[in-house]
Amino acid sequence: MSQQLSTGADQQRNAAARAEMLSRVRTALHDVPASEQAGPAYAAIQRDYQQQDTATRAEIIDLFMERVADYKATIRKVSAGELVDAIATACEEHEIQRLVVAADIPREWLPAGATVLRDEVDGWLSYAQLEQSDGVLTGCALGIAQTGTIVLDSGALQGRRVLSLLPDYALCVIRAEQIVGCVPVAVRQLSEAVEVRHAPLTLISGPSATSDIELSRVEGVHGPRTLDVLVVV
Repeated sequence: MSQQLSTGADQQRNAAARAEMLSRVRTALHDVPASEQAGPAYAAIQRDYQQQDTATRAEIIDLFMERVADYKATIRKVSAGELVDAIATACEEHEIQRLVVAADIPREWLPAGATVLRDEVDGWLSYAQLEQSDGVLTGCALGIAQTGTIVLDSGALQGRRVLSLLPDYALCVIRAEQIVGCVPVAVRQLSEAVEVRHAPLTLISGPSATSDIELSRVEGVHGPRTLDVLVVV
């Protein structure tokens, strides 16, 4: 695909279309009888499932690493002082020559041996450039130990959602304090991104893979086929 990604004008049109669609939904629902509205039924839902993290920080981090590794991703702990060398080593091991990064990725993170493709607001990379790259380096919003999931919300050190979808290799940096134990805690922490910024969420549970009805596994269909994770402790 060679077309350029959405411009600012495209984003405005998309936002206007979304607002119109939601307005039509509200209009269509304005005469729903009170007995059919979700309010009372929603309030009556039993919420006796786990809503808070009960494990220690060490246990949460260990569980996260175990679950991520179980998805056939590579994950390891590094100190803040080891991070730059760890990024360079990972890129060298995977022979990354063209590395996509978000606009706010620190310069010191960038490996010397790779051509860096920085996705700037005033010069977004095209689909073709993303597809032809060798990999992408991002941070993340948080990690969920319970499911071994990494969540991106287009926030700091992440860039646009598409950056994590088209390159074949993804290297993600996550700080230990960004890892939560269970899904309800993650949902609460992500509420600002969804409700205020209206940001799309990308949930990554291992490298991209899918299976057909005969259980033939194909990797790299929906995103990177290879995932490396560095946990900064």
